[in-house]
Order: sequence, then structure tokens, then C-alpha cells
Amino acid sequence: MPLPFQTLRDLLRHAVTRFNTEKLFFGHGSDNAYDEAAYLLLHTLKLPLDQLEPFLDARLTEAEIATLLSLIERRAKDRVPVAYLTHEALLGDYRFYVDERVIVPRSFIAELIPEQFQPWIADPDEVTHVLELCTGSGCLAIMLADAFPNARVDAIDLSADALDVAKRNVDDYHLQDRIALLRSDLYDDLPKRKYDLIVTNPPYVNSASMAKLPAEFLNEPQIALAGGADGMDLVRRIVAGAKERLTPNGVLVVEIGNEFAHAEAAFAAFELTWLSTSAGDEAVFLLTADQL
Repeated sequence: MPLPFQTLRDLLRHAVTRFNTEKLFFGHGSDNAYDEAAYLLLHTLKLPLDQLEPFLDARLTEAEIATLLSLIERRAKDRVPVAYLTHEALLGDYRFYVDERVIVPRSFIAELIPEQFQPWIADPDEVTHVLELCTGSGCLAIMLADAFPNARVDAIDLSADALDVAKRNVDDYHLQDRIALLRSDLYDDLPKRKYDLIVTNPPYVNSASMAKLPAEFLNEPQIALAGGADGMDLVRRIVAGAKERLTPNGVLVVEIGNEFAHAEAAFAAFELTWLSTSAGDEAVFLLTADQL
């Protein structure tokens, strides 16, 4: 009997049907079954990601079909995020290696880095020391090094596994001389220096929300997501320690996702500056050294 699947079009249709049938959650780079299926298939076949049409009716080998069917099932049944299947995550104009040791890169801060946090940073060329807390895959550290060409970036994480992934990405972007990867519980084991800019996308999901996370997020390291009862456990420590680590004109930038109300309550003593992103004005806040 002939194989039930012969072309890329056949596998694409099958993948979209499987993803929709299983009611997958799309929150790691795409927002629908078709885009995610197309990306997974094209990436696996090492075809250009922006050129689906020319290859739709190309016949696939039996080995290619078997590989693609296996990946489709892992995504559909095991709810493995597609980035873990391709070992690639896209963030802005960047591509990063990822695996199950780190959460899939997704950060609204990535939208703000190319703007160099102006006007709060008056002269980006004068930024010489940047600290990124909870670096994970190292994606934001790499973007920060590009945005602030005169800066050295200290990228911190508690997870040795995450730092191994970050090292691979730093090496891929040839930034070993400008990004230092350090294992530390936030500020505890940092060098004794001041920073012009501290940036962090820490664990901030509150416990009630953690209990309701889609299965896809449960395949990520939970230490990188859980932020305690109100999501602010690490954020409180980050804000409390920033004063001693910032230069007189330094700024702290913190992403808190959907935890706007909890952040406002936790830091009612400050007038938080909320930065505009594609998620609105309630996902990332900024504090100056003067405020702290």
C-alpha cells in the first residue's frame, strides 16, 4: 500500500489537524496551529522558513516522513513546546539555541532594548556596566551587549544548566569577551561593582496562576516561572538590592508579565514608571537610582 503521506502539503494538513484536535496552547512564538506546523516542518527539513509555497508538493522520503510524524506527535500528545523540538527560539531579529534546561525566550523587554531605554538613559554610549539577572538562555544579555556597545554585561542565573545553554548562545554570537556568565542567587555572589543598567525578566507567575498553566508551560523549568503567592518573591529581592548596585544615574528595568496589580501593591511606596510594549503599559516597569 502507498504511504498515506507523500508531500509536505500532506504533512502540513495532518499537523494542523492534530494540533487543533488536541487543542494545543500556542504561546511560544506563534499563536495558531498553521504557523506552528509550517515552522516545525520547514525547520526540520532545513528549508527556508519564509518559503513554504515552492515546497508544498515536493515528495518526501520515508525517513523524512517518519521524522516529521514523530515530531508532530511529540508536540500534539506530549505538549512539548515547538522550540524544544527545533532547538531554536526567535526573539526580535535574533535566533537562540534552547532546550529543556531553560524556558523558551519570550520577553517584552526585548522590544525595548533596541530603543536603549531612552530617555531614562541619556547617553547609551556612556553605559559601561550592565547587569542582567535571571538570564536563562542568555538572550537578553546578548541583545543588551549589541545595544550598548561600550558595555560589559554580567549575566546571572542560579541554574548551572541554564548557564550552560547561555554559554552556547554567547559563543554563537562571539560575545565571550563582553558577556560574563555568573552563577549567583541574584546579587549574592556578584563582583563588587556598580551598574548603569540592571535588567531582569525574573520568575513572576503567582501561585494561583501556576496551578492553571497550560501543559506546554509545565514542560519548562518551573524554577524559572514560579514567583510565590503574589508572583513578587524574587522581584522584591531584586528591587531591594538594586539601590546598592546602581550608579547614581542608573536604572532598573523589571518585567512582570500579567502581574501589574501585584506589582503595584508590592511597591506602593514607589511611583513605578510603566514602559509601553506590545502587551500594553502594564508588563514592564522602571525605577531610577534616585527613586530607590
